[in-house]
Amino acid sequence: MMSFFYELNPIIQSLLAGLMTFSITALGAALVFLVKNINKNIMNILLSISAGIMLSSSFFSLINPALSNAESLNMNAWLICSLGIIMGCLLLFLCDKVYSNKNNNLILSITLHNFPEGLAIGIAFGAAALGNQTVLSALMLAIGIGIQNFPEGSAISFPLYRDGYSKFKSFVIGALSAIVEPIAAVLGALIVGKYLVILPICLAFAAGAMLYVTVVELIPESMTSKKKELMALYLVIGFIIMMMLDVALG
Repeated sequence: MMSFFYELNPIIQSLLAGLMTFSITALGAALVFLVKNINKNIMNILLSISAGIMLSSSFFSLINPALSNAESLNMNAWLICSLGIIMGCLLLFLCDKVYSNKNNNLILSITLHNFPEGLAIGIAFGAAALGNQTVLSALMLAIGIGIQNFPEGSAISFPLYRDGYSKFKSFVIGALSAIVEPIAAVLGALIVGKYLVILPICLAFAAGAMLYVTVVELIPESMTSKKKELMALYLVIGFIIMMMLDVALG
């Protein structure tokens, strides 16, 4: 099964990986059918672990390959990667500002932040096709993003149900918040596949966007728990788990 996946076109790989992360978001949203309310402590733990996974993915699956690729292309690695990270953060910062001026809500915020996550998946598979990292490393990145998507689906469907929406409508809206991920994944693979020279800055851009989401969304939300020190430990556990998967398997 895995050998079949390895032989696929990187665009198809990106699409399938994006559909996987979308499906995991849908699974998180589907919890609304099983329980009336989700335990806040469990949500905080999931968010903390997700934050650690996202941080680890940013470093090991995106920033490290960006630095290596920039060096192999005889570029100034630290400058290119710094610019890419800043651009990724700045884009989401500006989008947040625009939408906050329009009384943006959690649904729009999560949907907006899912786009660069999908882009990161496509860029990673595009890089693997060019021989700049392994397909397994790209797959680990997609799995990491998928894991952190699970609580995001719940974070949308449960408040909607609490506000009077039907369970089905709450689920559909929560699931569709991640529909941009497979679209962005295909776009990322197409961009990298055509322009190798922009691969380092694309990887760094995706890392910057993921770092922004982690710092602005996941960590503050998880730290609403009274047990902040415990949440920090869960974050470290998530970081180590993803580091082990990426280094050992990627």
